[in-house]
Amino acid sequence: MLDPQLLRESPDLVRAAIAKKHLDVDLDAFLELDRSWRSSLQEVEALRTRQKAANTAMAALPKGSPEFQAKVTEMKSVSAEVRERENALKQIEEKWRQAMLTLPNLPHASVPEGKTPEQNVVHARNGSTEEPRPHARPHWEIAGFDRLFDFARGAKVTGAGFPFFIGDGARLVRALLNFFLEEDAKAGYVEVSPPIFVNAASATATGQLPDKEGQMYETVDKLYAVPTAEVPLTNFFRDEILEESALPVRRCAYTPCFRREAGSYGKDVRGLNRLHQFDKVELLKWVHPATSYDELEKLRQDAERLLQKLELPYRVLLMCGGDLGFSQSKKYDLEVWAAGQKRWLEVSSCSNFEAFQARRAQIRFRAKESGKPELVHTLNGSGLAVPRVLAALLENNLQTDGRVKIPAALVPHFGKDHLSFA
Repeated sequence: MLDPQLLRESPDLVRAAIAKKHLDVDLDAFLELDRSWRSSLQEVEALRTRQKAANTAMAALPKGSPEFQAKVTEMKSVSAEVRERENALKQIEEKWRQAMLTLPNLPHASVPEGKTPEQNVVHARNGSTEEPRPHARPHWEIAGFDRLFDFARGAKVTGAGFPFFIGDGARLVRALLNFFLEEDAKAGYVEVSPPIFVNAASATATGQLPDKEGQMYETVDKLYAVPTAEVPLTNFFRDEILEESALPVRRCAYTPCFRREAGSYGKDVRGLNRLHQFDKVELLKWVHPATSYDELEKLRQDAERLLQKLELPYRVLLMCGGDLGFSQSKKYDLEVWAAGQKRWLEVSSCSNFEAFQARRAQIRFRAKESGKPELVHTLNGSGLAVPRVLAALLENNLQTDGRVKIPAALVPHFGKDHLSFA
């Protein structure tokens, strides 16, 4: 949620920043609603002041006197008007709150201009995409793939995008998760096992609502299956005040993630590329505003380190304004090279939300100098998402004999140096 004061004092700055995201937002309509809300609030406060003054005057008058009776009549009239105006104020306050939730976060000044993914900036590369891999092929075409990754039976049991992972396929997924969590712990993140369903207040705090209703699975009890552990983790400190000395707080969590991915189709969603249920480790930070962009760079490096240890070629994209999400101020995407498909696959997004989520969730810290509560900045990133990392491992490391070589860093977790489909 944006700072209301910024909207009132610098509407042109806000308008230009939103335009950088190429989003269609009627800021003038919001500002008119804001003026109406503040006018109604002032009227109610004036009536409450008048009501209080009448009460004080009544207390000083003899009961039953003509003056007292006149004040009683006045009080009844004022009280009725206060109730009427308060009811009207509640309605406009709710409209104001809903309107505030539709306003996107503002991009950081360092976010490049651009409207489409093609205009994202390559920030860094690691490893070669030109290395000869004569045996590479799309992972779903590897002989025996269906023995370990059964999409057909998953579709029968649940639906498309819900595969079974079998035998060493399941074991490799577990090895990746253990590897991610252990490496994240070494980097200073405290592991958490969070709920995998959240309420609407939690989804609203992180910006999934009202922006992404169509992407989430909802229960009859109005709970949402988590699209990412970001949602329960961020809300851990909702409506709380931390001590400044506690910052930054670093947490990591593994959860299955659930996304409807409505409208997805075509070659880009084949095999493991896009699933409705998948495993991911999330990294999350609550930080002091003064250090949040330094912390974003460290977060990105923590995610990169995992790909380096897995010996996967990857690149880092700095997202342009038009490809930046509703809630982010700045975002890096990490993409691995899948040699069989000859394309890049996103495996992590590392984002700074500044105070956008914290204002919605009222997550604050007590400033040491002033003693006053201030909003923290929140950051998160995938550390990492399993399916596309797995796809890249299968495609890049496929050997002549049809087996897949396991990176050295993963061998202690998997227990073997090769994956066999036989």
